[in-house]
Amino acid sequence: MAVHAKPIDHLIEALTKLPGIGRKTASRLAFHILRSSPSEAQALARAILDVKEKIHFCSVCFNLTDEDPCRVCQDENRNREVLCVVEGPNDLIAIENTGVFNGKYHVLHGTISPLEGVGPEDLKIGELMERLQREEVREVILATNPTVEGGATALYLTDLIKPLGVKVTRIAYGIPMGGEIEYSDGMTLSKALEGRREI
Repeated sequence: MAVHAKPIDHLIEALTKLPGIGRKTASRLAFHILRSSPSEAQALARAILDVKEKIHFCSVCFNLTDEDPCRVCQDENRNREVLCVVEGPNDLIAIENTGVFNGKYHVLHGTISPLEGVGPEDLKIGELMERLQREEVREVILATNPTVEGGATALYLTDLIKPLGVKVTRIAYGIPMGGEIEYSDGMTLSKALEGRREI
C-alpha cells in the first residue's frame, strides 16, 4: 500500500532517476518542492524545460550552449592558437573556473572505451581533426581524465595530431590517478595546466 499520494510518489520516483539521488534524498526534495510556493515550483519546472528545449552543441567546439557559436568561441580575446581538448562540458567548466586558461576548447563527449562499445567514431574526434586543418592551432592540450580510458584517448589523439606538426601536450598529473577533472579543486587544476608537458 502506498504511503504517499500518487503525485508525490511519482515525483519521488522521478527524482531518484537523477545521479546521486537516493530515495531518502528524493523524498526530502519532493517535500521541499511541495512546501515551496507555486511560483517557485513553476520556476523550477521552467528551468528544466528551458535546458531541454534551448541547450544544444556549439557547432565549433561542441560545448553545451544556448547560442551558436558559444560564448567561448565568440570571444575574440582568447588565444586561438591553443586548443584544450576535454572529455565533457563539466571538465571545460572546471578548467574555466581556474581563470588560468585563455585558449579555445574542443569537447569530445566521452573517451574511447572498447569495453563499453565506444570507439573514436562515437566521439567528436573527426570534428577535432577538421578544426586542426582549418584553424591555425599551434598547441593542443589533452585534458582527458587520468583514467585508463582517458590515457588511451590521449594516446590515440597524439598519434593523429603529431603528424600535422602541431605541438601536443597533456595536463600534468596534479589530478590524482582515477580522479576526475570535474571534481578537482581550482588550485590542483591550475597546477595541472601550468605543469603540462609535451607528449
